[in-house]
Amino acid sequence: MGRYPIYAWALRPLDDVLISNRTKVICHDMLAISLAWFVSVFARFNFEIPPDAYLHAATIAFPFVLLIQGIIAQYFGLYKGLWRFASLPDLWNIIRAAALGSVSIALALFVYNRLERIPRSIIILYPVFLIFLLGGPRLTYRVLKDHSLSLRNISGGQRVIVIGAGTGGEMIVRDMLRDGSYIPVGLVDDDPSLLKARIHGIAVLGPIANLPSIARRYSVDSLIIAVPSANNAQMRYIVETCEQTALPFRTLPRIQDIVSGKVGLQEIREVSIDDLLGRDKVELDWRSIQSALVGKAVLVTGGGGSIGSELCRQAARLGASKVIVFDHSEFNLYKIERELREKFPNLTLHCSLGDVCDRGALDQLFSAYAPRLVFHAAAYKHVPILESQSRTAVRNNVLGTHEVINAAERHRCENVVFISSDKAVKPSSIMGATKRFAELMCESKNGESTTRYITVRFGNVLGSAGSVVPLFKRQIRNGGPVTVTHPEATRFFMTIPEACQLILQASAIGQGGEIFVLEMGASINIGYLAEQMIRLSGREPGVDIAIVYTGLRPGEKLHEQLFHREENLTPTRHEKLMLAAHTKIDSRRIGELFEELKLACEAFDENLIRRLLFEALPELTEAHDAVSKKTNILTFTGNK
Repeated sequence: MGRYPIYAWALRPLDDVLISNRTKVICHDMLAISLAWFVSVFARFNFEIPPDAYLHAATIAFPFVLLIQGIIAQYFGLYKGLWRFASLPDLWNIIRAAALGSVSIALALFVYNRLERIPRSIIILYPVFLIFLLGGPRLTYRVLKDHSLSLRNISGGQRVIVIGAGTGGEMIVRDMLRDGSYIPVGLVDDDPSLLKARIHGIAVLGPIANLPSIARRYSVDSLIIAVPSANNAQMRYIVETCEQTALPFRTLPRIQDIVSGKVGLQEIREVSIDDLLGRDKVELDWRSIQSALVGKAVLVTGGGGSIGSELCRQAARLGASKVIVFDHSEFNLYKIERELREKFPNLTLHCSLGDVCDRGALDQLFSAYAPRLVFHAAAYKHVPILESQSRTAVRNNVLGTHEVINAAERHRCENVVFISSDKAVKPSSIMGATKRFAELMCESKNGESTTRYITVRFGNVLGSAGSVVPLFKRQIRNGGPVTVTHPEATRFFMTIPEACQLILQASAIGQGGEIFVLEMGASINIGYLAEQMIRLSGREPGVDIAIVYTGLRPGEKLHEQLFHREENLTPTRHEKLMLAAHTKIDSRRIGELFEELKLACEAFDENLIRRLLFEALPELTEAHDAVSKKTNILTFTGNK
C-alpha cells in the first residue's frame, strides 16, 4: 500500500487477510468519528478529565453519533473515493458531512434527552475535529504518494475507469498518475488472473460485464478503453457495455496505428466506426514488400484519392526511390503533394495533373520518370451516377485502364497492379461492368509482354470519398435523418491502410495474370453501421436521430460478393489474400469488343455502349435485371 498516514498504518496488517479498501476506509472513518467526539468532550473541559456526569452523558450519546455520522458519511460518498486520489471535492464532501452530522446529532440528542449534560460547545467543536481527522489522513496520504502538495494535483480531475489491464492500461494509468487531470478509480478486465490485482496501486475491480454497476458505485465521470489489440468483435462488446453506463468514453488507437508502440494520454481519442469494423492486425511479409519497392520508381494513378494517396504514403515509407503521383483532380493533387513533402522531405516526388485517357500525357510521364511499378487506382466508382452515364464510365474505367497498361508495356514497366472492386463480381451496374471488363483486359494482356499485370479485388473502404461513412457523419452532424438504402443491405468493409498494405503484399508475391481477392471478413449490415455511428455521436437511433430507408438505388445490389462461384478461391501464402481461379476468356474477342466500345464512346452512343457491355459480360444481364426489379419495388421510409 506504499506510505501510510498514522491511522491507515494501524490498518496495514489487514492487507494480509485481503480486507477490501472500502472496509479499511470505513474502519478508519469510524475511528475518526469516535476520536472527534471524545476529543471535543475533553477540549470542552480544557483537556482535563470531565466530571463523571458529563463523561457518562457523552458515552450514552456516542452510539447516536456513530450511527448518524456513519449514515451521513455514506450519503456523501466518503467511502467511494480512493485515498490515492484525494481531492478538493473530497474535502468539500467531508466538510458538508461533518456540518450536517453535527446538526443531525444535536437534533437527535435533543429529541432523546434534550441534550442533557451535553454542552453546546461540544456540538461546535465536534465537526472541526472531525474535518481534520477525516481530511488530514486522506490528503497526507496523497501528498506522500505524489511527493507534492500542488492544488493542480489535488484538485478534482475526471474520475475514470480504465477498460483493459494489459500493457495499454498500465501505460495509461501511469500517465494519469503523473498528469493529474484524470483520476483512475480502477480498472476492469475479463482476465480472471487479474482480478484483485493492482497496477500502480490501482485495483482491477472486476470483469467488463460489471462495468455499469462498478461505474455507479464509484461515481465515475468517464471511461477509457485501453485495449489497442482488440479485434472488431471484442471492440463492439466493449463499446456496447460502455453505452449501458450512459457515460462518455474514449479509446486508444488500434495497435497497428500506433507507430511508436507506446501509448499515453496524448493518443486517447473518440471511438470511431473504424474501431468497431476494423479487424485483427494484419501480419504482412514486410521484407518481401520492401524488397519489391525499395529503390524503385512507383507511379500511382488516382494518387490523390483515398486508396491512391495511402499507396503513395506506404511506398514513400517503404523506401521507394521515387513516387510519381498522377491525378485529374487539382485539389487532391495539391493535398497529397503537400502532405508527402512535409512527411517525407527527402523523397523524390513528382506530381502530375492529367487524365488516364490521355496517351500523350502518359507517354511523357513514363519517359520522364521511368516508373517500374504502377498502381492503377484511378477510376470512377459512384454506382448510381455512372448508371446513367455509361460513356463516361467506360471512357475512364475501360479506355483509361487500356491506356495505362499499354503505356506500361511500351515503356517496359515491371509490374502493373490494377485496383478492382467487389462490384465487378456478377456486376449489376455499369460501374461494376466496367471494372470487370478492365479485369478481363489485364488478364488477357498478361503474357503478351515482359510486364506483369496483377489485379486486386476488394470491397468498400471506410472513410473513402465514396463511402457511406462520411455521408452518415454529415447527416448525424446535421441532426438527421440518416438515410439507408435497405434494412437488409450488407457490404464488406476494410480500413484504407489495411487495404493498401494487402495491395502491396499482392504486388510483391504476384507473378502476373492473377486476380487476388482480399479477405474482407464478415459483411456488415448498413443499418447496424448507421445505428452504431449515431450511438458513437452520443445520441439514440430512432429517438434523437431517425433512420430512413430509401430503397436500393439504380445498379445497387442488396448483398455484394467478392468472387464468382466458378472462380473457386484458393489460398496463397498470405492468409488475407486469396487467389481467384481464371475463368475462360477469349482474348481476341475482348480486343474486338474494346475497339467497338472505343468507337461507341467517340460517337457518344450510350445505347450501343450498354449493349456491348451486356454482350461482353453475359452475367451482367441477369444481375442487372434482378436489381432493377428490386429498385422499382423496394422503397422504405421510417425507422427500422
